[in-house]
Amino acid sequence: MKKAYILLTDGVEEMEAIAPIDLLSRAQVEVIQISATDSLSVTGRSGITIQAEKTFEQIQNNEPADLLILPGGPGHKHLRGNEEISHWIQKHIQADKYVAAICAAPVLLKDANVLPQNYTAHMSMIDEMPKIQKDEAVVIDGKCITSRGAGTATQFGLTLVSLLCGREMEKTISDSIHWEI
Repeated sequence: MKKAYILLTDGVEEMEAIAPIDLLSRAQVEVIQISATDSLSVTGRSGITIQAEKTFEQIQNNEPADLLILPGGPGHKHLRGNEEISHWIQKHIQADKYVAAICAAPVLLKDANVLPQNYTAHMSMIDEMPKIQKDEAVVIDGKCITSRGAGTATQFGLTLVSLLCGREMEKTISDSIHWEI
């Protein structure tokens, strides 16, 4: 069974966390929700509480998962400058695992010195990341996947399903969540 970690902190953009968790879970990927706070309870930017399964402290020394997901939102600021988080991101890249970041979270890839040449992010990050690909909802460069923000969260999640489980599984899940008249 494939395994993914998703790193949550207070101020996380809920859509950017929940869409990948839901879509990957539908594909039978084990998604372990990790709190970067002292509590398993994380409050998102819109006040929605998300219950994590583990704290970062409990899991940081574990082997890398097949995929590490970094959702954005204003909470990304709590993770910046955290050397342990940067090291954990680097550990996944060095193990040839996927790392996916959406919205403002690609700046964490930059901080960890693993930001690929081709990437996208929320336009609020343009001053720090001037080479954002503005016309792309999701950009894949090697093992790094980046996406623009809440409005691209479903496409981002489906891309992650495709990478871990194949295009057929992505199509099956996409078909199941899209309803046409």
